[in-house]
Amino acid sequence: MTTSAPAKILRTASGREASRWVFDHCRSAPVLPIATAVATVAGAVLQIVPVFLLGTVVDGVVQGRDASMLWTTGIATVVSALAGAVMTAISTYLVGRLGAELLARLREGAVRAVLGMPSARVEQAGRGDVLSRVGDDVAVISAGFRTAVPTMFSAVVLVVIATTGMFGLDWRLGLAGACALPAYWLALRWYLPRSQPLYRARSEAQADRAQALISGLDGIATVRAYRLENAFRDRVTAESWRVRNIGVDVFHFFGRFIGRENRAEFIGLGLIIVVGYLLVTGGQSSLGQVSVAALLFHKLFVPLGLIMAFFDEAQKSGAGVTRLVGVLTESGGDELVRSAVAVDADARPLPVSVRGLSFRYPDSEHDVLRDVDLEIPAGTSLALVGATGAGKTTLAALVAGTGTPLTGSVRIGSHDLADLDEAGARALVSILTQEAHVFAGPLAEDLRLAAPDATDDELMDALRTVGADTWVEALPSGLRTEVGEGGERLDATKVAQIALARLVLGRSPVVVLDESTAEAGSQGAAALERAALAACRGRTTLLVAHRLTQAVAADRIAVLNSGRVLEQGTHEELVALGGRYAALWAAWRFGTAHTDCVPR
Repeated sequence: MTTSAPAKILRTASGREASRWVFDHCRSAPVLPIATAVATVAGAVLQIVPVFLLGTVVDGVVQGRDASMLWTTGIATVVSALAGAVMTAISTYLVGRLGAELLARLREGAVRAVLGMPSARVEQAGRGDVLSRVGDDVAVISAGFRTAVPTMFSAVVLVVIATTGMFGLDWRLGLAGACALPAYWLALRWYLPRSQPLYRARSEAQADRAQALISGLDGIATVRAYRLENAFRDRVTAESWRVRNIGVDVFHFFGRFIGRENRAEFIGLGLIIVVGYLLVTGGQSSLGQVSVAALLFHKLFVPLGLIMAFFDEAQKSGAGVTRLVGVLTESGGDELVRSAVAVDADARPLPVSVRGLSFRYPDSEHDVLRDVDLEIPAGTSLALVGATGAGKTTLAALVAGTGTPLTGSVRIGSHDLADLDEAGARALVSILTQEAHVFAGPLAEDLRLAAPDATDDELMDALRTVGADTWVEALPSGLRTEVGEGGERLDATKVAQIALARLVLGRSPVVVLDESTAEAGSQGAAALERAALAACRGRTTLLVAHRLTQAVAADRIAVLNSGRVLEQGTHEELVALGGRYAALWAAWRFGTAHTDCVPR
């Protein structure tokens, strides 16, 4: 099998793109955003009403007014405080609900985008990057939308309302408090450009850690066979330390930001006290007004403190949003966007023509395939034979339409795969690899992934074709039996038979089999080879031959070496030729004469 390409992670959107996506979503369903804004503003106004009432009390005491004023002011304070608490609770609920809807739409869109990407692009990015986005990033955004976002949104609105109130009292008091804003702005301007790359770097490091863990677990048998446990553990440990070190840097950086914010608070409160003293002594303002201004600015300490406390969480959520929006806009990046061409695929076989095909993985200096020419007449089969790394799997993937060649073309009938989107390619070509998967749920629903409208009789016919009807009928509930995680345990042979049954149900005119029987044992492999032949009967078939018995059963054979086709012909022709295939055949015959194992 060809060595996988170096990972090239999925696109990350800019902050402006992420903000535009959120704005467009809110504009498409404006009722909830508007209700959220109204409730938040009302809650903020009601929270500062008691402060103004307290200023009235101070002026009343200075002026020697009647004590009955205290009852009226006290009742108004209690009512406004209770109303403010209710509106704040409503605002928090609405902000959380709005965030949940945004996250649901973003998550579903990201998953849909990944499922709609060319398979080669997903493999190129690596499952670690994909899973970290739809897993870790979604978890971070969800936590942020539950706590940080509602809190920060309410705090920002309260800051705006309180600042407006200070200017309403006296423009000079408002200006004194506003003098703190440049200090806040400078702190944010210093922090934001430096923090965002750190958060993105941490997310990417988490993706690399996930990829290292997944790759090791997927190949755990190989890891143990070659005694690579220590190397695997060291790699995961190194990636984990990288995540930890970036996290420490983020924490230290955030602490410096908090210090700058505290200096801004000191500047604002100090200026209000000084200006208020001068205004009161000059008779230009009352003691009550100055008291209200100082209390309003002091009241800003709580929302500003909350903003700072949750800013770290909000930054994480923001970085997660940019990564998920980047998945949504992946097709707008530097990847090739194919034209969507309608294809009327039926069960009739179509010829396959490969002309001048070359392929190179990104960031690689060597071609995996070079000037490959192949012809597979309609309804016939061609087996690819060659050593590991010869390019068999890469060629099979390109014929299946899951990659873009560097040069040359692949035509299925009259269609050039380069002109088709993946849906069009799937209508023409079905690919089955050794990594067959059974999804959790009823067996019938698993089979209907290939044919949603298939009846139970059609499902059983497909299972009968691949020799799986007997054991399926023996299941506790037949086709209704739960399989996959949490359900009936199926061995590798049965899983492969289900995949072959899906292939039968798909009815595409061309089939690509990439070592689809490799995971079964010797007896199971023989049965699966017969099942694969039955599933492909009447179709044009390209198969990566894992065993020479598969190659013998094919109509023609192509021998690959270092990305080039060395020999083509029938089994008899190639044996008579006395070249590479003849040597492989002789070695296989000698091996089977001395061992009971089928060579792999």
